[in-house]
Amino acid sequence: MNYMSAKEAAELWGISQRRVAVLCSEQRIPNVEMIGNMWLIPKNAEKPIDGRSVRYMKEKRMRPFVKWAGGKGQLIGEIKKQYPKGLGDTVRKYAEPFVGGGAVLFDILNKYELDEVYISDTNAELINTYRVLRDNADCLISQLAQYQDEYIPLSDDFRKEYYYQKRKRFNDLKRQDVMDAEIASLFIFLNRTCFNGLYRVNSKGEYNVPIGSYKAPLICDMDNLRQVSEALSNVTIVCGDYRKSDDFVDSNTFVYFDPPYRPLNATSSFTAYTENAFDDKAQAELAEYIQQLSDRDAYVVASNSDPKNTDPDDDFFDELYSKMKIMRIFASRMINSNASSRGKISELLICSY
Repeated sequence: MNYMSAKEAAELWGISQRRVAVLCSEQRIPNVEMIGNMWLIPKNAEKPIDGRSVRYMKEKRMRPFVKWAGGKGQLIGEIKKQYPKGLGDTVRKYAEPFVGGGAVLFDILNKYELDEVYISDTNAELINTYRVLRDNADCLISQLAQYQDEYIPLSDDFRKEYYYQKRKRFNDLKRQDVMDAEIASLFIFLNRTCFNGLYRVNSKGEYNVPIGSYKAPLICDMDNLRQVSEALSNVTIVCGDYRKSDDFVDSNTFVYFDPPYRPLNATSSFTAYTENAFDDKAQAELAEYIQQLSDRDAYVVASNSDPKNTDPDDDFFDELYSKMKIMRIFASRMINSNASSRGKISELLICSY
């Protein structure tokens, strides 16, 4: 029988040599032999199905715990097509520097077992909520259950009064830079009961989204929150600029960027997730950073708006990312005050590999 080394099998199957050794030791590859400290694998052996990914797909069904403007739930199928082929094997790290609601994050945590995961955002209240959910889920769930029990039975008028009281309390804590379980629970409560699940602040940094009209909002999704808490247990959670990911990212890392989108026109400039704008200069700086990560052989995917929806001659992103693969995919625009402006538009997926 002809044999190949673990290194040769790793190259053939597109996985790490360490993973091949584990598969051999678990007797997942038939007719392997060990000579000294080397594994020898039959040349006609087929790559085993990765039981780790199958196990995680069966056991985990996590969803984002907040609704988020621009969330990638409806585009996840297209984004998944761009995951690196070695994700979970040779690509053992994941970073998402604009995590938002985390649709891609949770899809990856559902399916893959990775060595290290890094998420960040400049929205301090959002990052606090991730941290509290990771570190103090029982307290968070208890408070949300109380809000749900109090809010649901109320009439519309009393719900409105309750909502604006909680919004005021949230802004009072925000002004004091309080980051604890109470403001995290208020963050989720407001997200679940406000108009369209928006997070928007005014020039003073105050959350100013009005109440929504949901009949029975699920304020405390206990089972999902507990699954998310467990999955976040070993995740590095950072409040800050995307550049803070620099020390984390290497050639073993898949990075997904979902920055505030460039507005398609003067009336669509909803980028106020934080008090800081994300203008064309910021977009250009992000593109430069993405190129730097690509140069160190990281696997990078980024999303953004497609200016050609409104101006076929606008090559802003085509020029910024001229060294990368640019794909146009279609998404439904859900947040617009004018119903006629909602519908299918193209968005960009930018890929470094």
